[in-house]
Amino acid sequence: MKKIIINLLLCFIACNVFAQKTFLMKVENTSDKDKKNAPIVLKLADYGVDVKSALVSVDGREVSCQLDDINQDGVMDELCFLVNTPKNSTQEYSVTLYDYGTPRYYAPKVYVEMLLSNKKVKESNKQDLYISSLTVDNGVNPYWMIHHHGAAFENELVAYRIYFDHRQTVDLYGKVNKQLELKDTQFYPDDDQKANGYGDDVLWAGQTLGGGTIRGWDGTQPTMLTDVDKRSQTIISRGPVRTIVEVKDKGWTPQPGMEPIDMTSLYTLYAGNRACDVDVKFDRPVPDYSFAAGFINVKNSTEFSDGKGLRGCWGTDWPVEGKDTLVRHKETVGLAIYVPQEYIASEEPANKDNYAYVLKTTTDELHYKISFCSDNESFGYHSDQAWYNALKEWKEDIEQPLVITIKE
Repeated sequence: MKKIIINLLLCFIACNVFAQKTFLMKVENTSDKDKKNAPIVLKLADYGVDVKSALVSVDGREVSCQLDDINQDGVMDELCFLVNTPKNSTQEYSVTLYDYGTPRYYAPKVYVEMLLSNKKVKESNKQDLYISSLTVDNGVNPYWMIHHHGAAFENELVAYRIYFDHRQTVDLYGKVNKQLELKDTQFYPDDDQKANGYGDDVLWAGQTLGGGTIRGWDGTQPTMLTDVDKRSQTIISRGPVRTIVEVKDKGWTPQPGMEPIDMTSLYTLYAGNRACDVDVKFDRPVPDYSFAAGFINVKNSTEFSDGKGLRGCWGTDWPVEGKDTLVRHKETVGLAIYVPQEYIASEEPANKDNYAYVLKTTTDELHYKISFCSDNESFGYHSDQAWYNALKEWKEDIEQPLVITIKE
């Protein structure tokens, strides 16, 4: 009888063996500048493990990492972690993927939220109807139903929000000190919070491209995302090292007379990085369509462009309209966009509203990056020249990526 029990136990163990895969990753910085908080993203489909948890370490020290289910099908798609690599150096990371357990907990370095507006709560920074996703049909405008008008996300340096309406404008919240604070301020700090060093909304966007919005292009100007069958916003990832917000537009007609397309945009913000990645995916290749991306022409702004996909401005204006300007001061900001040259059809001259690029792609994808700074920061940039010099370094960093080698 004991032999039978033992055999059954061994059979049970054999049929339920937990799988793991460990490999070494060589991370090489070939540039002559240090790379700080540089993201490493692994596509998990390449490793043959249905990953439930992961462990990353370097020099015997555990590194914060996260697993993300990008397409929301219940299977983890990507592993992400950040590295600090000195110039002209190589580091070796140990990565272990497990098909059991749950993701490890690490102190969050980012934050993201979506909330419905609770009319019973009068304070703008004490709303409590948290949600993760919302989809609305054509003709429904949730702009006033959603607190701070759309998903908002941050790291210790910057915060962004995306309007949930036909504009889908990227709007900006500038920091004073390096800290996470949207959970406390909910994009609307009260007087006590501002007196204690919290940030605030620093940009008036209106109908413009705001801080880096993608829209259609009709041949002369950007077009809104008005003709859409369904639009949605979804929080894909809440951290600890990056947030991802998905914006979907199904059945959108970017230009009159064209066939509708579906567009999915992922906005990704990594800890320790000002820039937000914008990755756009269409339901099919769109070589005959034109799009616009760029940022607002802040009043009295100076402009920088290298003529090769990097563009910025520095200016000062009221951050809000109407009576609120009586209790607010003007805000000085630096804005920026980086677009790979393969997508640039033209760099449009600045007009009263925007600094815009016209974008085209022969595939079903577009990719670009946006960034900004606020003159209120105790840690950032405080002149247009300092900002433009930082943008040049930003582009150099983008175009000299880390070299990754996997050693099984």
